[in-house]
Amino acid sequence: MKTEKSLSKRLSRQLMLRMIIALIIYTFIGIAGYLAAILIFGLFTWQTENPIYQLANWAQLRQQWFALLYFGVGYFLIIRHYWSQPFRYFQEVVDATKSVASQDDNLVTLPPQLSELEGELNQIKMTALNNQRAAREAEQRKNDLVTYLAHDLKTPITSVIGYLTLLHDEQQISEEMRQRYLAIALDKAERLDDLINEFFEITRFNLSHISLEKKQINLSLMLDQLLYEFQPMLKGKQLECQLNVPEGIMMRCDPDKLQRVFDNLLRNAVNYSFENSSIRITAKTGINNVLLTFENDGDTISQEKLSRIFEQFYRLDTSRSSGSGGAGLGLAIAKEIVELHGGTIRAFSENDIIRFDVSLPLS
Repeated sequence: MKTEKSLSKRLSRQLMLRMIIALIIYTFIGIAGYLAAILIFGLFTWQTENPIYQLANWAQLRQQWFALLYFGVGYFLIIRHYWSQPFRYFQEVVDATKSVASQDDNLVTLPPQLSELEGELNQIKMTALNNQRAAREAEQRKNDLVTYLAHDLKTPITSVIGYLTLLHDEQQISEEMRQRYLAIALDKAERLDDLINEFFEITRFNLSHISLEKKQINLSLMLDQLLYEFQPMLKGKQLECQLNVPEGIMMRCDPDKLQRVFDNLLRNAVNYSFENSSIRITAKTGINNVLLTFENDGDTISQEKLSRIFEQFYRLDTSRSSGSGGAGLGLAIAKEIVELHGGTIRAFSENDIIRFDVSLPLS
């Protein structure tokens, strides 16, 4: 609103100044022309019978009327021209707004006097186009993930049916083989459950529905409990998790939502860590905030992928198999939750180290 008012005032001042200058120049030309005519005619001796002299004498007798006509008509046309200028600007802005709504990449073009408005309209148009492209890309990634997950569902279903059929048909199978087949079928069924959960995650995903229910918690105990729950996963890849967090860090937050953030970060660290390596979780408190770091040893993530790592439905693992990653929503939701708490989350990767920094206010 302030920008529009300042632009309107600036244009009004410019038009007024240009109109005054035009009137002054027009007046100067009229007076200069009149004086020049008198000077030129004074240089010659005219006969009264000369038609030019008679015409000049006739005009001199009526010079007040000519002056009134010259200045009246001239001033009227000049004032009319500058008075109608805002309406021409308005029409050009209306035409420009149609260009903003179009789907092409052509920039809006306005007169130099409206360069500030031109820049704002072009920024709005580019932002809208970028948002549309991002939405289309996110939708395409979502559709691809649904296709991939549907394809992946076939494998565990086929395996479960195959092993259960084998157990049903082979009555004389040994107890050892029976237990082995049951374990495989159970593993495939659990994988099937994970894939179905990913389907639910995709279909119900909407960041705007996330709301916080804050309460006072002990962050140190939350992280300690999280590490305890991940012990089976850590042992599965022979990983060591080093927790370096001061005791008694108290903060006001939504514990369930924040638990989801930390769960996702630690799960990613496990999935993308080298075997027989370590995961480091540290916390440093400031005056009003706490900085949490989740760091692991794994393949370096390129800068291009890092720049998109918090996008909806974006997965580092772009292969068809979803065995090493989820639906690509975890980090997008984590970022939204952290920002709703008034914090920030950033990702870094170099020299086979992956690090996530989470900064959160304590109150």
